Formats: sequence, structure tokens, C-alpha cells
Amino acid sequence: MASPIVLSLYYWLKPGIPRKVVFALRKALARRKVKKVSSFWPIDPKAGEPPPGWRGWPGGKRFAFVLTHDVETAQGQRKCVKLAQLEMDLGFRSSFNFVAEGYDVDRKLHGFLTENGFEIGVHGLKHSGNMFVPAKRFFSEAPRINHYLRAWGAVGFRAPSMYRDFSLIHYLDILYDSSSFDVDPFEPLGRGLETIFPVFISNSHNSAKGAHVKDTKVDSRETLSGFVELPYTLPQDHTLFFVLGEKDTSIWKRKLHWICEKGGMALLNVHPDYMRFDSGENPSLTYPCELYREFLEHVRSHYEGLFWHALPKEIAAFVKEHLG
Repeated sequence: MASPIVLSLYYWLKPGIPRKVVFALRKALARRKVKKVSSFWPIDPKAGEPPPGWRGWPGGKRFAFVLTHDVETAQGQRKCVKLAQLEMDLGFRSSFNFVAEGYDVDRKLHGFLTENGFEIGVHGLKHSGNMFVPAKRFFSEAPRINHYLRAWGAVGFRAPSMYRDFSLIHYLDILYDSSSFDVDPFEPLGRGLETIFPVFISNSHNSAKGAHVKDTKVDSRETLSGFVELPYTLPQDHTLFFVLGEKDTSIWKRKLHWICEKGGMALLNVHPDYMRFDSGENPSLTYPCELYREFLEHVRSHYEGLFWHALPKEIAAFVKEHLG
């Protein structure tokens, strides 16, 4: 496994590295790791235990199904309407997380999305490096992040590259954060939350209610009640199709079946940047949107009536009420 210093340097330089090179580097690292992690990825048996006091999902649904998107580039932003339309055609809605100062954010697009039942979130200021190290970087960025949260009417945040420091995230004016995962050894912070359930992270107690969160550092201030942490629990699309070279969605389906059995939350993060809607797009840097469509059709046909399909903010409000 690469050292934290090497990983930090890589993710800092990543925006300036051609995407083809990025995928090649990550493939090389993953190839050395994939066999070593097969006992707990993509399914970690420990992650299926419900949190203390868990009473299930609304309406007696067996599991929750949540769709999110990180829009990393202006090119990805231009594909958002097509991605939203694909989901609407199948009866789904999702959240779109935009990099506030990474490109010219299209506020008309935000209006289109919210008017059609989608959610807007903030995906950091820039998509580069670890925004929490050093801490002074975070404190210089936090006021501007909070500005965009208010301006966009957003209540959710996800840090670039899935870095996180829960003691600092408390300074953001959010209902929920989604900068974590149950298990993902292919991310820079490979240590996951080891749960497929949402977690309420209290600001007034040195613990995370609802799960044993091994990397949680909770601020001791009493001014905020806390936030809900929504880990993604299905592998990210670029990990599946580019880093690991998968040609179908069988891993998503297998993990979803297990999450359904355990009554957890199936939260997926896919990127419009990497999706191919047009035959003219580079096939080595994108995957066909039909893969995503086929997976959503599978969810709809095989699990009809069994899942609560909700936006992240709806999941977070429910969890905060019942576990906060």
C-alpha cells in the first residue's frame, strides 16, 4: 500500500494529470491489492450489523436506496441533464454534488435539477488534495463552503477524494456529510466506517451514535448537535469500471442483494464525468451509460416494493430524528 505522503502528493497533483494516466496508476496499485482484500471487499461481513436502537426504515421497507453523483469537471457538468433524464425515465431521483470553485457552476442547471426533484450538494471548493491537512487549509476554506451551502440551499457535503476529518466537518453548516464508505481499500483513506447504515455523529459526545466508527474524532464544542454521516456502500463507478476493469454490474448486484438481506442502506456514487452518452466520447476514459441504466432497471424490477428510495437529505433527516 502506498504511504500517506505518496497518496497525498498523488491526489494533490491529480487534477493536472491526464485521466488516462490516473487510471493507469490506480490500476497498477489495485492489481497488487485486490486479492489481499477479497475477504472483506466488496462485502465486509462486520458491516451488516444494525446500530443500537435501530428500528428499521419508514413504511417497513427492507432497505434504503440512495443515488448520488460527484460532478468533478465542467465536462461532467455538461452531462448532468442527460444523467438526470436517464434517472427520471426510470422513476429515480438523486443528488448532484458540485465543486464550488473548480469550474463555472451552472446555476440554471441547479434550478432544473431542483425543480425536477433532485438535490444539490457541495463537493468541496477545489478537487485537489486533502482539504483537512493542514487544518489551516480547512479553516480558510470552511467559510466559503458554508457560503455556497447557503447560496445553493444545500444541506449536504462530500469532500473530494473521500478525505474526511469528522472533528473539522462539524464546522460546516450541514445536515449530513457523505465523505466516507463502509469499505473501500482503493481510496486514499482506505479505512472505512465498517457499517452499511447511516451514522449520527454527535458534536457533544466523543463518540458516534449508531455504529463503532474507528476513525472518528469528535469536537468537544457544545454549540452544534451533530450531523449524519452517509457512507457509500456500493463501489464507485470509476473504481469498478476503470480501476478494476469490470465489464458489467455484477458486483453492484451482489452487494445490493447482501445489503437487502441485512436491511441496510445501498448508497451509490457515480460520476457523470466518466459516463458515455455520446458515441463520440473517448471509450478509454468513459463507460457506457447503458451499464448504469441496466443496474437501475435491475433494482426496479427485482426489488419493487422492498426499498425506500430517498434523497440523501431525506435519509439524514430520518436518521437524525431517530438516532440523533
